[in-house]
Amino acid sequence: MVNMKRTFLVTAAVIALASALAAAAASAQIVELGATATPVVAPSCPAGASVRNCFIVLTRTTALQTLSDSVVLPTKAKKAGWIVAFTVGLSKLSTNAKTEKSLIHGLDQLYAGTPQVALTVLKPGPKNKYTVAAESPIFHVEPYLGSVSQLPLSLPPTFSAFAPLPVAAGDVIDLTVPTWAPILTYNLTASKFAYRQSRSTGCKTAAASQTAQLTVGVSTTYGCSPYTGTRVEYSATEVTNQPYPKSYVHGPRRP
Repeated sequence: MVNMKRTFLVTAAVIALASALAAAAASAQIVELGATATPVVAPSCPAGASVRNCFIVLTRTTALQTLSDSVVLPTKAKKAGWIVAFTVGLSKLSTNAKTEKSLIHGLDQLYAGTPQVALTVLKPGPKNKYTVAAESPIFHVEPYLGSVSQLPLSLPPTFSAFAPLPVAAGDVIDLTVPTWAPILTYNLTASKFAYRQSRSTGCKTAAASQTAQLTVGVSTTYGCSPYTGTRVEYSATEVTNQPYPKSYVHGPRRP
C-alpha cells in the first residue's frame, strides 16, 4: 500500500508539473524522449547466466543511448522545452533476498556508494564530444530495484532543490551513474541497439575511476563505443515550449 501511494504521488507530481508548464501555451506537447517500440523494463540476467557473467550493472559513467529499435539518438530533443521527469528500469539483482542483500553490499563497497542515478542534458559537439548543458540532482534508487519507476524533477516545497531541466532542440538526454546501477539490458539485436559511455580508455572493463559527467559546462569525449546489442533502460519526459502565435498582440515585438 505504501509503494502504491508513493507511485500515485510521484505520478500526480509529474502530471501537475507538466500541466503547469503546458498552461502557458495551450499547444505545448508532452514527449517521452527515448521511448521506442521496446518499452523500458527492469533488466534481468539472460537465462543460464551466472551472477559473475551477468553484465547488467553500469558503473561510474554517463551513458548515451545512440540506437534503440534502429532509432538513431532516441533521446534527442526535436523542440526546446523542459524535462520534468525521467523513467528508469532497475534490476532486482536476485529473487533471493539474502543473495540480493549480499550483492548490494558488495557493489556498494566496490563503487563507493549506494545505487544512484541522475539525468544529464548534453549539447553535442564535433567528434563525439558533448558538453553538459543541465544536470538533475542525484537520486538514490535502491528502494526502486526490481521496478520501472518514474522520478519527477519537481516535488513539493520541501524538495525545492528539484526543478525541471531546460533542453534545447538538438540536445540529447543521458543517464548518469556516479556509483552503480543495474540498468543494462544486453544480448539484444546488435544492429538495433547501442550506447556510448563518457570515457575513452579501458572500455572493456568497469571504469577504474569516476568518469560520470556531473558538472555543467564540462565537455567530454564519448569514446567508449559502440556497446552494441545493449539498451540503457531510461527515458525522459519533456514538455515542449510553444512560441506565441503571430497574431498575439501582447507578444514580444518582432523586428
